[in-house]
This record gives sequence, C-alpha cells and structure tokens, in this order.
Amino acid sequence: MPRGGGVSAKDPLVARLARGKDKSLRRRHPWVFSGAIEVEPRRAGFGDTVELLSCDGEFLARAAWSPESAIRARAWTFDQAEVVDEAFFHARIARAVAMRRDLAAEALVEPASHRLVHGESDGLPGLVVDRYGDVVVCQFLSAGVERWREAIVKALLQETGCRTLYERSDVDVRTKEGLPLRAGLLAGPEPDALLRVREHGRVHLVDVREGHKTGFYLDQRLGRDAASRWCRGREVLNAFSYTGGFSMAALAGGAASVLDVDVSAPALALASAAVAEAGLQDRHQVLEADVFSLLRRMRDSRRSFDAIVLDPPKFAEARSHLDKALRGYKDINLLAFKLLRPGGVLLTFSCSGLVAPELFQKVVADAAVDARRDAVVVERLGQPADHPVGLAFPEGTYLKGLVCRVS
Repeated sequence: MPRGGGVSAKDPLVARLARGKDKSLRRRHPWVFSGAIEVEPRRAGFGDTVELLSCDGEFLARAAWSPESAIRARAWTFDQAEVVDEAFFHARIARAVAMRRDLAAEALVEPASHRLVHGESDGLPGLVVDRYGDVVVCQFLSAGVERWREAIVKALLQETGCRTLYERSDVDVRTKEGLPLRAGLLAGPEPDALLRVREHGRVHLVDVREGHKTGFYLDQRLGRDAASRWCRGREVLNAFSYTGGFSMAALAGGAASVLDVDVSAPALALASAAVAEAGLQDRHQVLEADVFSLLRRMRDSRRSFDAIVLDPPKFAEARSHLDKALRGYKDINLLAFKLLRPGGVLLTFSCSGLVAPELFQKVVADAAVDARRDAVVVERLGQPADHPVGLAFPEGTYLKGLVCRVS
C-alpha cells in the first residue's frame, strides 16, 4: 500500500490551518492554498494523506499533500470516519463509472465515448479519465492521484472492462506539482494509431497517443451539436479547428462549405482524413495559418462568411494572464463580427476557467460594439453531463459558449 494511503490513528500526518482560513473548506471546497496553512505536517511527501485541522484542532478534511504546489492540499473526504485506502479509490471510480452508465441510458452521453472521471467533481482531484470505446485514457495531474496511480488503474480496469489503459500525463500542470511529464501504456495492448469515435452518427478520428489532452475534446459535444444545427446551408469558417470536430458536425448538418484554419499541420491532416472517410471532402478545405493574422488579412481583403466558429485554446492559465486573455478574446471576436454577413452566426467559446460566463459575454458584447454590429445571443452552451460541476467547486465551470446572430 502506498505510504500516503492509510492514516495511522497513532501518528497521522496533520496540517493546521491559520485562523479564518477554513471557511471554504467548511463549505466543502476541496482546495487549500499554501497561504492558508499555519503549521505544515512533518515528514509529509508527495501525495501523502494528511488530516486538515482548524486552528482550534477541529477535524476538517482528509487530503492529499502537495509540497511544491500553490494548492498545498486537495481534500479526499470531509468524513473523519472515511479512510483513504485502495478501497476508497475503487469506490470513487465505481461511482463515477456508474453515473456515466446512467447518463448513457438516458441518452445524455455517448455510450462508447465520454468522460469517465472529471477530477474534483467526481471526488478525485487531479484525475481526468476519458473513454474511447475499449480504450481508456488517463491524466494524473496532482500529487495525490499520482501517489495512488496503481490503485486507480486497477479500479478502472475492473469497473470498465476495457482492454487498454493509456496515460497522457504529459501536460505542463504537472510541473506545478513537482511531477515529471509522462505518457505511455498503462495496461493492455497499445491503442491503434487512430481511433474512430462515433458521436450522434458522426465519426471522428482520434489520436490518443499524440493528440491534445487525451486526444479529443469530448467536452465540446454540445457545441458540435449546435454547429450541426446553426451551420446548415452556410459557408463556414472554423478557426482554431484542431482535428475538425466542429467541421465534421457542420458538414454532416448540411453546411454549404467549411474552411478549417489551424497552426497544426498534423491536426489539419487528421481533419481532412475524417471528412474524406465520411465522403464530405468536396465541401471542405484546410488552411495552415495563425488565426489572429489570418482574420486580419481576411478583414482587409473583405472576405466574409455566413458562420464562424471560434474555439481557441485556453488563453488564461493563471490569474496574472487574465487581462491579456481578455484582450485576445476581444480581438478574435471583433474580427469575426466584421467577417460575418448580415444574418450570420458566430459560435464563440472560452475554455479558460478564470473567465466567468458573464465576463465572457461582456467581452463578446464589447467586440460587437467595436465592430459596429448588432447581435443577439440565440443559444448558450457549456459542458455536457459527463463533465459535471460540483456545487462546492465552481472552478469546474470552465467551458462556456455563445451562439450569436448578427443583423
């Protein structure tokens, strides 16, 4: 059993919070920042389980310790009687898998491709698990889940019955935890170079070994469905297109044409391959380019479209980046409004958790004003049901989208 697993009744690792710093924890928010800790636990290492106590010695939570992270502790449980051991993780995994099974039965998620574990909202801070058919892809993003990696893998194999588990813990957030980047096979045979993922009748090509995140943006299911509705009969620009998920949806929904723009040649090649497999290549083009520069060139040349999709990468990785991120969001939305024909539709998104939905709408509204375009919001978009948001963890609301129609 990993050293951080059991909590010895004789000698538990204990961290004491400073006075007045326990309010969020009492509301069951799982994060404790370094500035809230008055007394750190002796001998606690990466991922060790510690007891979090108030300044008066009251038990508050049992948490994973992360000595190098600004988020010093992430709560596993607020129940003093609950022990953090291998059975604990098996139970949490089983609960998450069962919920997705229920969602699939209600037709709220795709049975064969969905998020199985969504970090804090599933009671497993720092763990992301996506399923693509018989292949499960994991990201261990915090010291706590890194410590319990073997137990989590074992539980996933037992609860899903999948043949392959693959790891994509090769993201920069691990460096903030003092953890090395890592990717590779966890169990079973190597996954195919390309997986075919079906979503509402559309087939997307997914590269789980080299693609972004776990290979595909499962969280944009609702956005892709919206594109299939709003882009019918329209000439579409899909900016920051990645592997063309929005394009496939728009084309399948009857778009007149779609132009994919991205800086990644491999991503565009995968988009072209998926569209060709679907027999839709006659209405599809790709262009390798920097989106910011291209939108300006299109504005200057008076290029126009009936619909534009803006799904950029995260602009705000930290609060210190927020002002720059807001300028970036305004810039691309302003340019998009200028490129839209009368009656055109803009599907615009932000995946930056630091940008609240109301702030994002304000930025888009300011962009429309500066572009001298009248626009209305005709649909709001967000995360699908397999990406739940814990009520005590508002940071889980990271994806937001607006469908705007211009006059």
